[in-house]
Order: sequence, then C-alpha cells, then structure tokens
Amino acid sequence: MQVLAIDDEKLALEGLTDVIKKALPDAEVFSYRNALKAIEDIADKHIDIAFLDIEMRDINGLEFADHLKERFPKINVIFTTGYSEYVGEAMDLHASGYIMKPVTLEKMKKEIDDLRYPIQDEVPKDVLRVQTFGNFEIFKNDQVLSFQYNKTKELFAYLVDRCGALTSNGEILGVLWEDDANPEKKASYLQNLRADMISTLTEAGFPDVIVRKRGAVAVAADQIQCDMYEWKNDREHAKVRYAGEYMNQYSWAEYSKGVLE
Repeated sequence: MQVLAIDDEKLALEGLTDVIKKALPDAEVFSYRNALKAIEDIADKHIDIAFLDIEMRDINGLEFADHLKERFPKINVIFTTGYSEYVGEAMDLHASGYIMKPVTLEKMKKEIDDLRYPIQDEVPKDVLRVQTFGNFEIFKNDQVLSFQYNKTKELFAYLVDRCGALTSNGEILGVLWEDDANPEKKASYLQNLRADMISTLTEAGFPDVIVRKRGAVAVAADQIQCDMYEWKNDREHAKVRYAGEYMNQYSWAEYSKGVLE
C-alpha cells in the first residue's frame, strides 16, 4: 500500500506522518511539504490513500485532489484541515474522508475503516517452482514451463541438482552425453541449449535465475522454489517429503539420490 501525506507546515506533516505509520504500519509513506514536488516524485507510484491539507502556499488541497483523481481514479483522498467550511467542496470531489486537526490515531482509524475505495491487493509475484522428487518438472506458478528443446530441460535439471554451484561446460557435456564417446562434439549444441534456457526463462519473467560466467553456468538457488532445497534445509517443516524418488528420468541423478537417502 502506498500513502501520500502533504502538509506545508513542518510540524503538522511530521505529526501526520507519524499517525499514518501507526495506523498503517505496513504502508509505504511519501511525505511532502511541497505538493508540486510531490507531483514529480509520484509519477511512477500507485497511490492508494492521500492525506491532504487544504490551505497550502503552493497549491490549494482541493485543486491538488482533483489532479490526483485524474491520475488515480480509485484513490482515497482524506483531507486534514483546521477549517470546517470546506466539507461541502470535499464531498463534491467524492473525498473518502475529512479529518479536523489535530489528526489523532483514533480519527485516522475511523476514516481508514470507511474508505470509499477498497485497497487492491498487490499483484502476486510470479514464482518459478521446480519439482525434483519423482519426475523432474518446471512450473511458472501452476503452469508447466516448456523449452524449445527437450535436452534444455535436462540441462536445467542438472544445474538445479548442482544447488547453485558453477558448472563448467566440460562437466555438463560429460554428464548430459555420458554415453557419447566424444561429448565435446556437442559443444555447439550445448550453446544452443544454454541460449534456449536463458531466453525461455527471461521471457517467462525470470531473467535472474541463470548465473553466467565465462565457460560456466549455474542456477541462482535463491530465485526458485525447489522441493529438494526446501527438504534439505528443513526436513521437519518441508511441504513435500522425499519418498525415494528423485529426477527419475535422468540416469545421472542416481548419485544424488544415493546422497539423499
């Protein structure tokens, strides 16, 4: 939740900001004595509630509220003023509330509990979830994430198995083509797999999952949700239990399976 507080009197603004933080401890509060400066700074914000003084030096609070409502149609404007004669104009602007100074926690909570527009929950952040117990699978939220090449999925699986450790191209070639007498001949193919993995994850909204160094690559373990990571970190409280199956479709995973057991 983002909250704007404007009052051109220093002490009044400090008091208003203090009360807002007590009433809305999880809110991000932007405080200004200059409303025109606020207009510039909130260009990339989404203000949910604005607490505005009315009689200010640089702009009238009623005029500023009108500007805010053009920018944020569902904004809750609550006027904080020492003058009661503006109530009618405030209501004409469809203000959410009107607090007579001094602003107290009790007065503010009363207005917050009766907002004109409900505060929209933040859009949930996309999650890259990796399943290693049983067959290996990758999900963006609850949808399976697919790569252009099937072998790319195996490459990503091996990097997950390495738990964030940088892995050289030579090691990857030896593991993914363990039955090939000359795995180094697959070097150009591996470059295609790496490009496919990076572009697919980036397009899906996870550009920071892959860490790249010259001749090596790794998974940023803190950027994914992985059942194996969670289980190893806290077996007692992990949501998924290890039941003897690990990346079943990959023969190279047998060593890690033995370690888990």
